Parts: sequence; structure tokens; C-alpha cells
Amino acid sequence: MDVFGLDIGGSGIKGAPVNVESGELLGERVRMPTPEAATPDEVVTATIEVVSRSGWDGPVGCGFPGVVKEGVIHTAANVADEFIGFDLQTRLQKELGTPVRIVNDADAAGLAEMRWGAGRGVEGTVLMLTIGTGIVTALFIEGKLVPNTKLGHIEIHGKEAELWTADRKSGKGRGPRVPSVGTGSPPDTLRNA
Repeated sequence: MDVFGLDIGGSGIKGAPVNVESGELLGERVRMPTPEAATPDEVVTATIEVVSRSGWDGPVGCGFPGVVKEGVIHTAANVADEFIGFDLQTRLQKELGTPVRIVNDADAAGLAEMRWGAGRGVEGTVLMLTIGTGIVTALFIEGKLVPNTKLGHIEIHGKEAELWTADRKSGKGRGPRVPSVGTGSPPDTLRNA
């Protein structure tokens, strides 16, 4: 089965057709920046544009940077607060005229890792961590997803971890600079965070 895979992120909206049996991309990835205000209407419009640019007409699977339950958004860290309580799944289904499923973005990435990547065949507990615009996590216990874990929202120095990190990346925050992978150990302030 082929599906158009979408990733709505804090800085970009990306998508490509994907074979869900193999995980293989079936076409070029389309990307556009997330609108500055990142309101539901703006993000829906940009998301439709990404799908349209690809010429796709079929089912859509979408990762979203927040807690998602049955297509409804319950948190909004890297997008407008107006997303809280917004039924993104129903809205996109209506606009696209095709089946759409929305899940937490980290859960989507984690499911892919468990099926085709580093988590394949791993027993016990698996934690996937991705650092991008935010810090996202997916937790699996005995191969079963614990949905919406959102460990990036733990508190460090009185601020959510992903906001603390994002502020530091923009030069506005007080968090430590973390060295690139392979350049040595993290600063003492991070070890003691």
C-alpha cells in the first residue's frame, strides 16, 4: 500500500509518497517552510500545498509536533496555541477528500525505526530521541508504543527542555551549547541539568 507521508514541523512541512511495506520513498520529497504564525488555517493551507505539489491523490499519514488523540491536537509547542483542541485529522480529510491519519511526529518516526531501522527486532525497552526544532521521543516497551511520551517537555532550569534548547539555538536562551556529535563530552552545566 502507498501513502503520502507528511511531517508537520515547527520549521518546515515535508512530504513524499511512501510504500508502507518497504518504507521506500516513491517520489521526490516536497518541503515548504512552516508559516510564521503557524495557526491551524495557515498550516492546513501549507499542508495542502505540499500534497498538491506532489500530485498525490490517495491516503495520507501525517506526523504532528504535539500530543494527538484520534486526530485531535492536545498540545502545541512549536505551533500556535490555537491548535489545542483542533481536529486536524477531520479538517485535512475534508480539504483533501481522502483518508487522513494524524499521529504524534515522534511516534511516527519511532514506528518507522521499529519496523525498518535501528529498533527492528530489538526486545525490551527502546527509546528513540530526535533533536530538531524541538526534542521528540518515542518509547516502546516489548515492541509496543507508549504514545505521546513527549519527554522534550520535561523541565530543565524552570523551562521545558525543548523550549530551553530552542531558545539556546536562537541565542535567546540560557542553556549550554551542546557540542556536535563526536566532538567530546557535553559541558558541565548540561551534565548537571
